[in-house]
Amino acid sequence: MAEKVSDYLLRRLREWDVDRVFSYAGDGINGLLSAWQRAEDEPRFIQARHEELAAFEAVGYAKFSGRVGVCAATGGPGAVHLLNGLYDAKLDHVPVVAIVGQQGSTSLGGAYQQEVDLHSLYKDVAGDYVQTVTTPEQLPNVLDRAMRTAIARRTVTALIIPGDVQEMEYTAPSHAFKMVPSSLGMSASTVVPEADELRHAAEVLNSGNKVAIMIGQGARGAVPEVTEIAEVLGAGVAKALLGKDVLSDDLPYVTGVSGLMGTRPSWEMMRDCDTLLMIGANFPYSQFLPEFGKARAVQIDIDPTLIGMRYPFEVNLVGDARATLRELLPMLRRKDDRSWRASIEAGVRQWWDTMEQRAQVEADPVNPERVFHELSPLLPDDAIMTTDAGSVANWYGRHLRIRGTMRCSLSGTLATMGPGMPYATGAKWAHPDRPVFALVGDGAMQMNGISELITIAHYWREWADPRLVIGVLNNGDLNQVTWELRAMAGSPQFIPSQRLPDFDYAGYAELLGLRGMKVDEPGDITSTWQRAIESDRPCLVEFVTDPAVPPIPPEANWEQIQNVSQALLRGDPEAWSVVKEGVKSKAQEYLPKRSDRR
Repeated sequence: MAEKVSDYLLRRLREWDVDRVFSYAGDGINGLLSAWQRAEDEPRFIQARHEELAAFEAVGYAKFSGRVGVCAATGGPGAVHLLNGLYDAKLDHVPVVAIVGQQGSTSLGGAYQQEVDLHSLYKDVAGDYVQTVTTPEQLPNVLDRAMRTAIARRTVTALIIPGDVQEMEYTAPSHAFKMVPSSLGMSASTVVPEADELRHAAEVLNSGNKVAIMIGQGARGAVPEVTEIAEVLGAGVAKALLGKDVLSDDLPYVTGVSGLMGTRPSWEMMRDCDTLLMIGANFPYSQFLPEFGKARAVQIDIDPTLIGMRYPFEVNLVGDARATLRELLPMLRRKDDRSWRASIEAGVRQWWDTMEQRAQVEADPVNPERVFHELSPLLPDDAIMTTDAGSVANWYGRHLRIRGTMRCSLSGTLATMGPGMPYATGAKWAHPDRPVFALVGDGAMQMNGISELITIAHYWREWADPRLVIGVLNNGDLNQVTWELRAMAGSPQFIPSQRLPDFDYAGYAELLGLRGMKVDEPGDITSTWQRAIESDRPCLVEFVTDPAVPPIPPEANWEQIQNVSQALLRGDPEAWSVVKEGVKSKAQEYLPKRSDRR
Protein backbone atom coordinates (compact mmCIF):
# COMPACT_ATOMS: atom_id res chain seq x y z
CA MET A 1 0.00 0.00 0.00
CA ALA A 2 1.34 3.41 -0.97
CA GLU A 3 2.23 5.80 1.83
CA LYS A 4 -0.32 8.57 2.23
CA VAL A 5 0.22 12.14 3.42
CA SER A 6 -1.30 11.18 6.77
CA ASP A 7 1.11 8.22 7.11
CA TYR A 8 4.07 10.43 6.36
CA LEU A 9 2.91 13.05 8.86
CA LEU A 10 2.95 10.50 11.69
CA ARG A 11 6.28 9.11 10.52
CA ARG A 12 7.80 12.59 10.50
CA LEU A 13 6.47 13.27 14.00
CA ARG A 14 8.15 10.06 15.20
CA GLU A 15 11.38 11.21 13.60
CA TRP A 16 11.05 14.45 15.60
CA ASP A 17 10.82 12.23 18.70
CA VAL A 18 7.18 13.11 19.35
CA ASP A 19 5.80 10.30 21.52
CA ARG A 20 2.35 11.69 22.47
CA VAL A 21 -0.35 13.57 20.59
CA PHE A 22 -3.30 14.88 22.63
CA SER A 23 -6.48 14.87 20.59
CA TYR A 24 -10.17 14.25 20.11
CA ALA A 25 -11.52 12.55 17.01
CA GLY A 26 -13.55 14.20 14.26
CA ASP A 27 -14.21 13.57 10.59
CA GLY A 28 -11.93 16.44 9.61
CA ILE A 29 -8.96 14.26 10.63
CA ASN A 30 -10.35 10.89 9.55
CA GLY A 31 -7.41 10.42 7.21
CA LEU A 32 -5.04 10.98 10.10
CA LEU A 33 -6.98 8.62 12.38
CA SER A 34 -6.78 5.88 9.74
CA ALA A 35 -3.04 6.45 9.53
CA TRP A 36 -2.80 6.09 13.31
CA GLN A 37 -4.44 2.68 12.98
CA ARG A 38 -1.89 1.66 10.34
CA ALA A 39 0.96 3.04 12.47
CA GLU A 40 -0.16 0.94 15.45
CA ASP A 41 -0.73 4.06 17.54
CA GLU A 42 2.75 5.56 17.20
CA PRO A 43 3.06 8.31 18.30
CA ARG A 44 0.54 7.53 21.03
CA PHE A 45 -2.93 9.03 20.57
CA ILE A 46 -4.08 10.38 23.96
CA GLN A 47 -7.84 10.84 23.89
CA ALA A 48 -9.15 13.89 25.72
CA ARG A 49 -12.82 14.60 26.47
CA HIS A 50 -12.78 17.93 24.61
CA GLU A 51 -10.36 19.67 22.28
CA GLU A 52 -9.71 22.45 24.81
CA LEU A 53 -8.63 19.80 27.30
CA ALA A 54 -6.41 18.21 24.65
CA ALA A 55 -4.65 21.54 24.14
CA PHE A 56 -4.20 22.06 27.89
CA GLU A 57 -2.83 18.51 28.21
CA ALA A 58 -0.29 19.31 25.50
CA VAL A 59 0.69 22.50 27.33
CA GLY A 60 1.12 20.64 30.62
CA TYR A 61 3.15 17.94 28.89
CA ALA A 62 5.40 20.57 27.29
CA LYS A 63 5.84 22.57 30.50
CA PHE A 64 6.92 19.57 32.55
CA SER A 65 8.82 17.56 29.92
CA GLY A 66 10.74 20.37 28.24
CA ARG A 67 9.66 18.91 24.88
CA VAL A 68 7.24 20.11 22.23
CA GLY A 69 3.58 19.46 23.02
CA VAL A 70 1.48 18.31 20.06
CA CYS A 71 -2.29 18.39 19.84
CA ALA A 72 -4.66 17.57 16.99
CA ALA A 73 -8.27 18.37 16.22
CA THR A 74 -10.84 18.28 13.49
CA GLY A 75 -11.60 21.45 11.57
CA GLY A 76 -14.45 23.84 12.30
CA PRO A 77 -15.60 23.48 15.92
CA GLY A 78 -12.64 21.30 16.93
CA ALA A 79 -10.18 23.92 15.74
CA VAL A 80 -12.13 26.59 17.61
CA HIS A 81 -12.09 24.55 20.80
CA LEU A 82 -8.29 24.29 20.79
CA LEU A 83 -7.85 28.04 21.00
CA ASN A 84 -7.95 28.62 24.76
CA GLY A 85 -5.24 26.05 25.44
CA LEU A 86 -3.16 27.33 22.54
CA TYR A 87 -3.34 30.92 23.80
CA ASP A 88 -2.26 29.65 27.20
CA ALA A 89 0.81 28.12 25.55
CA LYS A 90 1.57 31.24 23.53
CA LEU A 91 1.35 33.64 26.46
CA ASP A 92 3.42 31.39 28.77
CA HIS A 93 6.05 30.80 26.03
CA VAL A 94 5.51 27.05 25.72
CA PRO A 95 6.31 25.18 22.46
CA VAL A 96 3.12 23.56 21.11
CA VAL A 97 2.29 22.41 17.59
CA ALA A 98 -1.37 22.14 16.61
CA ILE A 99 -2.41 19.88 13.72
CA VAL A 100 -5.87 20.81 12.49
CA GLY A 101 -8.13 19.26 9.87
CA GLN A 102 -10.08 21.23 7.30
CA GLN A 103 -12.90 20.55 4.87
CA GLY A 104 -11.86 19.08 1.54
CA SER A 105 -10.00 21.54 -0.64
CA THR A 106 -12.59 21.15 -3.42
CA SER A 107 -15.28 22.62 -1.15
CA LEU A 108 -13.35 25.56 0.31
CA GLY A 109 -15.03 28.88 -0.35
CA GLY A 110 -18.40 27.21 -0.90
CA ALA A 111 -19.92 27.88 2.53
CA TYR A 112 -19.69 24.17 3.23
CA GLN A 113 -20.61 22.55 6.54
CA GLN A 114 -18.00 23.27 9.27
CA GLU A 115 -16.00 25.44 6.89
CA VAL A 116 -14.11 28.04 8.93
CA ASP A 117 -11.37 30.32 7.67
CA LEU A 118 -8.78 28.60 9.84
CA HIS A 119 -5.86 30.61 8.53
CA SER A 120 -7.52 33.80 9.74
CA LEU A 121 -8.65 32.14 12.97
CA TYR A 122 -5.12 31.03 13.82
CA LYS A 123 -3.17 34.01 12.51
CA ASP A 124 -2.78 35.47 16.00
CA VAL A 125 -2.36 32.44 18.26
CA ALA A 126 0.02 30.80 15.76
CA GLY A 127 1.24 34.02 14.22
CA ASP A 128 4.88 32.93 14.11
CA TYR A 129 4.00 30.03 11.81
CA VAL A 130 0.65 28.80 10.46
CA GLN A 131 0.39 27.08 7.11
CA THR A 132 -2.17 25.12 5.11
CA VAL A 133 -0.86 22.00 3.37
CA THR A 134 -2.18 21.86 -0.20
CA THR A 135 0.15 19.31 -1.83
CA PRO A 136 2.06 16.25 -0.55
CA GLU A 137 5.44 17.70 -1.50
CA GLN A 138 4.84 20.68 0.78
CA LEU A 139 4.42 18.63 3.96
CA PRO A 140 7.98 17.92 5.18
CA ASN A 141 9.07 21.54 4.96
CA VAL A 142 5.90 22.82 6.64
CA LEU A 143 6.01 20.30 9.49
CA ASP A 144 9.75 20.75 10.08
CA ARG A 145 9.41 24.53 10.16
CA ALA A 146 6.46 24.28 12.55
CA MET A 147 8.54 22.15 14.93
CA ARG A 148 11.65 24.31 14.70
CA THR A 149 9.72 27.57 15.09
CA ALA A 150 7.84 26.28 18.13
CA ILE A 151 11.13 25.22 19.76
CA ALA A 152 13.19 28.27 18.83
CA ARG A 153 10.57 30.88 19.67
CA ARG A 154 8.87 28.97 22.49
CA THR A 155 5.48 29.49 20.93
CA VAL A 156 2.51 27.95 19.14
CA THR A 157 2.60 26.90 15.50
CA ALA A 158 -0.14 25.26 13.42
CA LEU A 159 -0.60 23.01 10.39
CA ILE A 160 -3.96 23.00 8.63
CA ILE A 161 -4.49 19.90 6.46
CA PRO A 162 -7.65 19.51 4.34
CA GLY A 163 -9.27 16.10 4.51
CA ASP A 164 -8.61 15.17 0.86
CA VAL A 165 -4.94 16.15 1.17
CA GLN A 166 -4.58 13.77 4.12
CA GLU A 167 -5.65 10.91 1.84
CA MET A 168 -3.34 11.77 -1.05
CA GLU A 169 -0.40 9.54 -1.91
CA TYR A 170 2.73 11.03 -0.40
CA THR A 171 5.39 12.24 -2.81
CA ALA A 172 8.61 13.74 -1.50
CA PRO A 173 9.78 17.13 -2.80
CA SER A 174 12.18 16.63 -5.70
CA HIS A 175 15.30 18.42 -6.86
CA ALA A 176 13.31 20.79 -9.03
CA PHE A 177 12.21 24.37 -9.50
CA LYS A 178 9.74 25.57 -6.81
CA MET A 179 10.27 22.51 -4.66
CA VAL A 180 11.35 23.10 -1.03
CA PRO A 181 13.08 20.06 0.45
CA SER A 182 13.60 19.87 4.19
CA SER A 183 15.61 18.12 6.88
CA LEU A 184 15.21 17.11 10.49
CA GLY A 185 16.64 18.56 13.66
CA MET A 186 18.21 21.75 14.92
CA SER A 187 21.15 22.46 17.16
CA ALA A 188 20.96 24.33 20.41
CA SER A 189 22.63 27.72 20.62
CA THR A 190 23.71 29.99 23.46
CA VAL A 191 23.36 33.75 23.29
CA VAL A 192 25.66 35.92 25.44
CA PRO A 193 25.63 39.75 25.59
CA GLU A 194 28.56 41.89 24.49
CA ALA A 195 31.37 42.40 27.03
CA ASP A 196 30.79 46.17 27.28
CA GLU A 197 27.17 45.63 28.24
CA LEU A 198 28.17 43.06 30.83
CA ARG A 199 30.64 45.51 32.36
CA HIS A 200 27.94 48.17 32.47
CA ALA A 201 25.62 45.74 34.26
CA ALA A 202 28.37 44.86 36.74
CA GLU A 203 28.94 48.55 37.50
CA VAL A 204 25.23 48.97 38.31
CA LEU A 205 25.11 45.89 40.54
CA ASN A 206 28.40 46.67 42.29
CA SER A 207 27.27 50.20 43.13
CA GLY A 208 24.12 49.08 44.94
CA ASN A 209 23.83 48.55 48.67
CA LYS A 210 20.41 46.89 48.71
CA VAL A 211 20.16 44.51 45.76
CA ALA A 212 16.94 42.66 44.96
CA ILE A 213 16.73 39.84 42.41
CA MET A 214 13.57 38.80 40.58
CA ILE A 215 13.59 35.46 38.73
CA GLY A 216 11.10 33.90 36.35
CA GLN A 217 10.83 30.64 34.48
CA GLY A 218 13.63 31.77 32.17
CA ALA A 219 16.10 31.29 35.05
CA ARG A 220 15.24 27.58 35.45
CA GLY A 221 18.49 26.41 33.85
CA ALA A 222 20.64 28.78 35.93
CA VAL A 223 19.95 27.77 39.53
CA PRO A 224 23.63 27.49 40.63
CA GLU A 225 24.44 30.81 39.00
CA VAL A 226 21.43 32.60 40.55
CA THR A 227 22.38 31.16 43.93
CA GLU A 228 25.98 32.34 43.59
CA ILE A 229 25.08 35.83 42.39
CA ALA A 230 22.63 36.25 45.27
CA GLU A 231 25.41 35.26 47.69
CA VAL A 232 27.98 37.62 46.15
CA LEU A 233 25.59 40.57 46.11
CA GLY A 234 24.01 39.81 49.48
CA ALA A 235 20.66 39.94 47.71
CA GLY A 236 17.26 38.49 48.35
CA VAL A 237 15.46 36.62 45.58
CA ALA A 238 11.78 37.03 44.73
CA LYS A 239 10.01 34.84 42.20
CA ALA A 240 7.47 35.58 39.49
CA LEU A 241 4.54 33.17 39.68
CA LEU A 242 5.78 31.09 36.71
CA GLY A 243 9.21 30.96 38.37
CA LYS A 244 7.93 29.59 41.67
CA ASP A 245 9.69 26.26 41.19
CA VAL A 246 13.03 27.68 40.04
CA LEU A 247 14.63 28.18 43.47
CA SER A 248 14.02 26.38 46.74
CA ASP A 249 11.93 28.12 49.38
CA ASP A 250 14.17 26.52 52.01
CA LEU A 251 16.85 29.09 51.17
CA PRO A 252 16.51 31.77 53.88
CA TYR A 253 16.85 34.72 51.47
CA VAL A 254 14.17 33.52 49.01
CA THR A 255 11.19 35.79 49.64
CA GLY A 256 8.68 33.76 47.64
CA VAL A 257 6.29 34.81 44.92
CA SER A 258 5.85 38.49 44.10
CA GLY A 259 2.71 40.30 42.97
CA LEU A 260 -0.95 40.19 43.89
CA MET A 261 -0.70 36.54 44.87
CA GLY A 262 2.69 36.96 46.45
CA THR A 263 4.27 37.48 49.83
CA ARG A 264 4.88 40.47 52.04
CA PRO A 265 8.70 39.95 52.14
CA SER A 266 8.82 40.15 48.33
CA TRP A 267 6.80 43.37 48.37
CA GLU A 268 8.96 44.89 51.13
CA MET A 269 12.20 43.93 49.39
CA MET A 270 11.09 45.61 46.16
CA ARG A 271 9.86 48.64 48.07
CA ASP A 272 13.16 49.17 49.91
CA CYS A 273 15.86 48.06 47.44
CA ASP A 274 18.14 50.46 45.58
CA THR A 275 19.15 48.00 42.82
CA LEU A 276 17.13 45.42 40.87
CA LEU A 277 18.31 42.46 38.79
CA MET A 278 15.54 40.70 36.84
CA ILE A 279 16.40 37.32 35.30
CA GLY A 280 14.19 35.43 32.86
CA ALA A 281 10.97 37.08 34.00
CA ASN A 282 8.34 39.12 32.21
CA PHE A 283 6.72 40.17 35.49
CA PRO A 284 3.74 42.35 34.53
CA TYR A 285 2.89 44.16 37.78
CA SER A 286 5.04 47.29 37.86
CA GLN A 287 3.38 48.41 41.11
CA PHE A 288 5.17 45.51 42.83
CA LEU A 289 8.56 46.65 41.52
CA PRO A 290 10.61 49.54 43.00
CA GLU A 291 9.27 53.05 42.59
CA PHE A 292 10.45 54.55 39.31
CA GLY A 293 13.69 56.43 39.80
CA LYS A 294 14.42 54.83 43.16
CA ALA A 295 16.44 51.84 41.93
CA ARG A 296 18.98 51.23 39.20
CA ALA A 297 18.04 48.11 37.30
CA VAL A 298 19.42 45.37 35.03
CA GLN A 299 17.39 42.85 33.06
CA ILE A 300 18.51 39.54 31.53
CA ASP A 301 16.20 37.81 29.04
CA ILE A 302 16.64 35.53 26.05
CA ASP A 303 13.83 37.21 24.11
CA PRO A 304 14.83 40.59 22.63
CA THR A 305 11.18 41.44 21.99
CA LEU A 306 10.43 41.36 25.73
CA ILE A 307 13.59 43.02 27.04
CA GLY A 308 13.31 46.41 28.72
CA MET A 309 9.63 46.06 29.59
CA ARG A 310 7.86 46.76 32.91
CA TYR A 311 10.56 49.00 34.41
CA PRO A 312 13.05 51.65 33.22
CA PHE A 313 16.03 49.27 33.15
CA GLU A 314 19.42 50.90 32.77
CA VAL A 315 20.99 47.82 31.18
CA ASN A 316 19.08 45.30 29.04
CA LEU A 317 21.09 42.10 28.47
CA VAL A 318 19.79 39.81 25.74
CA GLY A 319 21.13 36.36 26.45
CA ASP A 320 20.75 32.93 27.96
CA ALA A 321 20.38 33.31 31.73
CA ARG A 322 22.98 30.72 32.69
CA ALA A 323 25.62 31.78 30.19
CA THR A 324 25.07 35.48 30.89
CA LEU A 325 25.38 35.08 34.65
CA ARG A 326 28.55 33.02 34.22
CA GLU A 327 30.12 35.85 32.26
CA LEU A 328 28.83 38.46 34.71
CA LEU A 329 29.88 36.81 37.97
CA PRO A 330 33.66 37.41 37.70
CA MET A 331 32.97 41.13 37.26
CA LEU A 332 31.04 41.41 40.53
CA ARG A 333 32.44 42.36 43.94
CA ARG A 334 31.28 40.58 47.06
CA LYS A 335 29.38 42.88 49.40
CA ASP A 336 30.85 42.71 52.90
CA ASP A 337 27.97 44.51 54.56
CA ARG A 338 25.34 41.80 55.04
CA SER A 339 22.80 43.88 56.94
CA TRP A 340 20.47 44.07 53.92
CA ARG A 341 20.54 40.28 53.54
CA ALA A 342 19.95 39.88 57.28
CA SER A 343 16.86 42.10 57.15
CA ILE A 344 15.46 40.09 54.24
CA GLU A 345 16.00 36.80 56.04
CA ALA A 346 14.31 38.17 59.17
CA GLY A 347 11.32 39.21 57.08
CA VAL A 348 11.12 35.76 55.49
CA ARG A 349 11.16 34.05 58.89
CA GLN A 350 8.40 36.35 60.13
CA TRP A 351 6.36 35.71 57.00
CA TRP A 352 6.39 31.93 57.45
CA ASP A 353 5.33 32.43 61.06
CA THR A 354 2.47 34.62 59.84
CA MET A 355 1.45 31.99 57.27
CA GLU A 356 1.32 29.33 59.95
CA GLN A 357 -0.81 31.54 62.19
CA ARG A 358 -3.15 32.46 59.33
CA ALA A 359 -3.57 28.77 58.54
CA GLN A 360 -4.71 28.13 62.11
CA VAL A 361 -7.43 30.80 62.06
CA GLU A 362 -10.83 29.21 62.63
CA ALA A 363 -13.21 29.26 59.68
CA ASP A 364 -16.58 27.83 58.72
CA PRO A 365 -16.00 24.96 58.27
CA VAL A 366 -12.40 24.73 56.92
CA ASN A 367 -9.82 27.47 56.35
CA PRO A 368 -8.48 27.06 52.77
CA GLU A 369 -5.10 28.40 53.87
CA ARG A 370 -4.78 25.49 56.29
CA VAL A 371 -5.50 23.02 53.49
CA PHE A 372 -2.44 24.22 51.57
CA HIS A 373 -0.27 24.86 54.62
CA GLU A 374 -0.67 21.32 55.94
CA LEU A 375 -0.08 19.81 52.49
CA SER A 376 3.24 21.60 51.99
CA PRO A 377 5.47 19.53 54.34
CA LEU A 378 3.81 16.29 53.15
CA LEU A 379 4.71 16.80 49.49
CA PRO A 380 7.31 14.36 48.15
CA ASP A 381 10.54 16.04 47.05
CA ASP A 382 9.86 15.03 43.42
CA ALA A 383 6.21 16.13 43.37
CA ILE A 384 4.72 17.97 40.41
CA MET A 385 1.97 20.47 41.22
CA THR A 386 -0.59 22.16 39.03
CA THR A 387 -3.19 24.69 40.03
CA ASP A 388 -5.92 26.76 38.48
CA ALA A 389 -7.01 30.35 38.26
CA GLY A 390 -9.01 31.57 41.23
CA SER A 391 -8.45 31.95 44.94
CA VAL A 392 -6.57 28.62 44.95
CA ALA A 393 -3.73 30.40 43.15
CA ASN A 394 -3.30 32.70 46.16
CA TRP A 395 -2.85 29.82 48.58
CA TYR A 396 -0.64 27.95 46.09
CA GLY A 397 1.56 31.03 45.65
CA ARG A 398 1.96 31.72 49.37
CA HIS A 399 1.75 28.47 51.32
CA LEU A 400 3.47 25.79 49.21
CA ARG A 401 7.22 25.67 49.84
CA ILE A 402 9.26 24.39 46.91
CA ARG A 403 12.21 22.09 47.60
CA GLY A 404 14.12 19.23 46.04
CA THR A 405 13.22 18.57 42.41
CA MET A 406 9.64 19.76 42.73
CA ARG A 407 7.98 21.29 39.68
CA CYS A 408 4.84 23.37 39.53
CA SER A 409 2.94 25.57 37.12
CA LEU A 410 -0.35 27.25 36.28
CA SER A 411 -1.73 29.49 33.57
CA GLY A 412 0.55 32.38 34.46
CA THR A 413 -0.19 34.95 31.77
CA LEU A 414 -3.56 34.09 30.26
CA ALA A 415 -4.72 33.22 33.81
CA THR A 416 -7.51 31.14 32.36
CA MET A 417 -9.71 28.81 34.32
CA GLY A 418 -9.53 25.14 33.42
CA PRO A 419 -5.90 24.05 32.94
CA GLY A 420 -5.20 22.68 36.44
CA MET A 421 -6.63 19.20 35.82
CA PRO A 422 -5.47 18.68 32.19
CA TYR A 423 -2.02 20.04 33.11
CA ALA A 424 -1.87 17.24 35.66
CA THR A 425 -2.73 14.65 33.00
CA GLY A 426 -0.04 16.08 30.73
CA ALA A 427 2.42 15.98 33.63
CA LYS A 428 1.69 12.29 34.24
CA TRP A 429 2.41 11.49 30.60
CA ALA A 430 5.63 13.49 30.82
CA HIS A 431 6.68 11.84 34.11
CA PRO A 432 4.60 8.71 34.75
CA ASP A 433 6.97 7.77 37.59
CA ARG A 434 6.39 10.93 39.65
CA PRO A 435 3.52 11.92 41.97
CA VAL A 436 1.34 14.75 40.66
CA PHE A 437 -0.94 17.08 42.63
CA ALA A 438 -3.74 19.10 41.02
CA LEU A 439 -5.01 21.86 43.32
CA VAL A 440 -8.18 23.40 41.95
CA GLY A 441 -11.33 25.25 42.91
CA ASP A 442 -14.90 24.08 42.52
CA GLY A 443 -15.47 26.56 39.69
CA ALA A 444 -12.70 25.04 37.58
CA MET A 445 -13.88 21.53 38.44
CA GLN A 446 -17.38 22.31 37.22
CA MET A 447 -16.03 24.05 34.13
CA ASN A 448 -14.03 21.09 32.82
CA GLY A 449 -12.25 19.25 35.65
CA ILE A 450 -15.10 16.77 36.09
CA SER A 451 -14.63 15.72 32.47
CA GLU A 452 -10.88 15.44 32.92
CA LEU A 453 -11.48 12.97 35.76
CA ILE A 454 -12.87 10.59 33.14
CA THR A 455 -9.60 10.79 31.20
CA ILE A 456 -7.59 10.19 34.37
CA ALA A 457 -9.77 7.19 35.23
CA HIS A 458 -9.21 5.84 31.71
CA TYR A 459 -5.41 6.02 31.69
CA TRP A 460 -4.09 5.85 35.27
CA ARG A 461 -3.23 2.15 35.22
CA GLU A 462 -0.57 2.86 32.59
CA TRP A 463 1.44 5.16 34.86
CA ALA A 464 4.38 3.64 36.76
CA ASP A 465 3.44 5.73 39.81
CA PRO A 466 -0.36 5.85 39.89
CA ARG A 467 -0.50 8.74 42.37
CA LEU A 468 -2.39 11.75 41.09
CA VAL A 469 -3.83 13.63 44.07
CA ILE A 470 -6.57 16.14 43.33
CA GLY A 471 -7.45 18.70 45.99
CA VAL A 472 -10.74 20.52 45.36
CA LEU A 473 -11.71 23.59 47.39
CA ASN A 474 -15.48 23.40 47.59
CA ASN A 475 -16.74 26.77 48.81
CA GLY A 476 -19.77 27.06 46.52
CA ASP A 477 -18.49 30.39 45.20
CA LEU A 478 -16.53 31.75 42.25
CA ASN A 479 -14.38 33.14 45.00
CA GLN A 480 -11.64 35.11 43.24
CA VAL A 481 -14.17 37.08 41.21
CA THR A 482 -16.27 37.66 44.32
CA TRP A 483 -13.28 39.24 46.05
CA GLU A 484 -12.38 41.22 42.93
CA LEU A 485 -15.92 42.61 42.87
CA ARG A 486 -15.49 43.74 46.46
CA ALA A 487 -11.94 45.08 46.24
CA MET A 488 -11.88 46.58 42.75
CA ALA A 489 -15.47 47.58 42.07
CA GLY A 490 -16.78 48.18 45.58
CA SER A 491 -19.63 45.85 44.67
CA PRO A 492 -21.23 43.23 46.91
CA GLN A 493 -21.27 39.60 45.93
CA PHE A 494 -23.76 39.06 43.08
CA ILE A 495 -25.33 35.72 43.97
CA PRO A 496 -26.72 34.79 40.50
CA SER A 497 -23.25 35.00 38.97
CA GLN A 498 -21.13 33.82 41.89
CA ARG A 499 -22.97 30.99 43.65
CA LEU A 500 -22.22 27.50 42.30
CA PRO A 501 -24.59 24.51 42.29
CA ASP A 502 -23.68 21.80 44.76
CA PHE A 503 -21.85 18.75 43.43
CA ASP A 504 -20.47 15.62 45.06
CA TYR A 505 -16.88 15.75 43.78
CA ALA A 506 -15.58 12.94 46.01
CA GLY A 507 -18.58 10.76 45.22
CA TYR A 508 -18.11 11.27 41.49
CA ALA A 509 -14.45 10.22 41.76
CA GLU A 510 -15.57 7.03 43.51
CA LEU A 511 -18.15 6.43 40.76
CA LEU A 512 -15.29 6.46 38.23
CA GLY A 513 -13.30 3.89 40.21
CA LEU A 514 -10.94 6.42 41.76
CA ARG A 515 -10.57 7.26 45.44
CA GLY A 516 -12.74 10.04 46.82
CA MET A 517 -12.66 11.62 50.28
CA LYS A 518 -14.43 14.62 51.79
CA VAL A 519 -13.12 16.85 54.59
CA ASP A 520 -15.30 19.25 56.55
CA GLU A 521 -13.39 19.15 59.86
CA PRO A 522 -10.06 21.04 60.19
CA GLY A 523 -8.56 18.29 62.30
CA ASP A 524 -8.90 15.81 59.42
CA ILE A 525 -6.84 17.76 56.89
CA THR A 526 -3.39 16.26 57.47
CA SER A 527 -4.51 12.66 57.90
CA THR A 528 -6.64 12.84 54.74
CA TRP A 529 -3.78 14.30 52.70
CA GLN A 530 -1.58 11.46 53.97
CA ARG A 531 -4.11 8.82 52.95
CA ALA A 532 -4.45 10.41 49.52
CA ILE A 533 -0.67 10.41 49.01
CA GLU A 534 -0.52 6.73 49.99
CA SER A 535 -3.39 5.75 47.69
CA ASP A 536 -2.86 3.03 45.08
CA ARG A 537 -4.76 5.05 42.47
CA PRO A 538 -5.66 8.68 41.72
CA CYS A 539 -7.45 10.23 44.66
CA LEU A 540 -9.70 13.29 44.90
CA VAL A 541 -10.00 15.07 48.25
CA GLU A 542 -12.89 17.51 48.52
CA PHE A 543 -12.33 20.19 51.16
CA VAL A 544 -15.42 22.14 52.22
CA THR A 545 -13.87 25.57 52.72
CA ASP A 546 -14.99 28.98 53.88
CA PRO A 547 -15.46 31.51 51.04
CA ALA A 548 -15.15 34.40 53.51
CA VAL A 549 -11.41 33.84 54.12
CA PRO A 550 -9.86 36.79 52.24
CA PRO A 551 -6.99 36.42 49.75
CA ILE A 552 -5.31 39.50 51.24
CA PRO A 553 -2.62 40.95 48.90
CA PRO A 554 0.86 41.64 50.31
CA GLU A 555 -0.10 45.28 50.80
CA ALA A 556 -3.73 46.30 50.49
CA ASN A 557 -3.98 49.95 49.45
CA TRP A 558 -6.50 52.45 50.80
CA GLU A 559 -8.67 52.31 47.67
CA GLN A 560 -9.05 48.52 48.00
CA ILE A 561 -9.98 48.84 51.67
CA GLN A 562 -12.58 51.52 50.83
CA ASN A 563 -14.04 49.38 48.03
CA VAL A 564 -14.44 46.32 50.25
CA SER A 565 -16.05 48.47 52.95
CA GLN A 566 -18.49 49.92 50.44
CA ALA A 567 -19.33 46.46 49.11
CA LEU A 568 -20.17 45.24 52.60
CA LEU A 569 -22.27 48.31 53.36
CA ARG A 570 -24.19 47.84 50.10
CA GLY A 571 -25.63 44.56 51.32
CA ASP A 572 -23.06 41.87 50.62
CA PRO A 573 -24.77 38.63 51.76
CA GLU A 574 -21.54 37.45 53.42
CA ALA A 575 -20.77 40.80 55.08
CA TRP A 576 -20.40 39.64 58.67
CA SER A 577 -18.37 36.55 57.75
CA VAL A 578 -16.08 38.66 55.56
CA VAL A 579 -15.45 41.18 58.34
CA LYS A 580 -14.84 38.45 60.92
CA GLU A 581 -12.46 36.36 58.79
CA GLY A 582 -10.67 39.41 57.36
CA VAL A 583 -9.91 40.83 60.80
CA LYS A 584 -8.69 37.47 62.08
CA SER A 585 -6.45 36.87 59.04
CA LYS A 586 -4.93 40.34 59.00
CA ALA A 587 -4.33 40.26 62.76
CA GLN A 588 -1.86 37.39 62.35
CA GLU A 589 0.70 39.84 60.91
CA TYR A 590 0.82 41.72 64.18
CA LEU A 591 0.52 38.96 66.79
CA PRO A 592 3.68 37.91 68.68
CA LYS A 593 5.58 35.14 66.92
CA ARG A 594 6.61 31.90 68.55
CA SER A 595 10.36 31.90 69.02
CA ASP A 596 10.69 28.17 68.33
CA ARG A 597 9.34 28.49 64.80
CA ARG A 598 11.60 28.73 61.79
